[in-house]
Amino acid sequence: MEAALRTAHFLVTKRDLEDVNFTEVRGLQGVKESKVNFDGAEIRIAVAHWMCNIETVLNRVREARAKGAELPYHFIEVMACRGGCVGGGGQPYGADDEVRRKRAAGIYQDDATCAKRCSYQNPFIQKLYAEFLGAPGSHKAHELLHTHYRERPQYKI
Repeated sequence: MEAALRTAHFLVTKRDLEDVNFTEVRGLQGVKESKVNFDGAEIRIAVAHWMCNIETVLNRVREARAKGAELPYHFIEVMACRGGCVGGGGQPYGADDEVRRKRAAGIYQDDATCAKRCSYQNPFIQKLYAEFLGAPGSHKAHELLHTHYRERPQYKI
């Protein structure tokens, strides 16, 4: 979500974010909310993790929709596991909150020390688009990078 917001801000405003850290939506709280300013437009974001907290965010959206009010969020990140994927593949045994906090701290520390902190600044991504995909949102980029769903019958055991 942070990487997507960094890029979205640049694409909309043609300027880098001054502060690319979204500290308000980090951590192990079940639901976190924040706002980002895109040249005067307030973008409301929410992060929900752990299945029991996703319903809270969905209910806020449902309530607003039922009242005909403006939706509470423009961007919602949902992670099924507590802390997201930082706990490890399949949330292995021993991935308690202390382990999650330490792993997250390591990821944020690595991010903070990177020379290029926005995806669109990555020279490998730039080369991929220049030499193969064309431009973000191009037909080829959409065909290869977007997920397509199709209905399938329920798996029977």
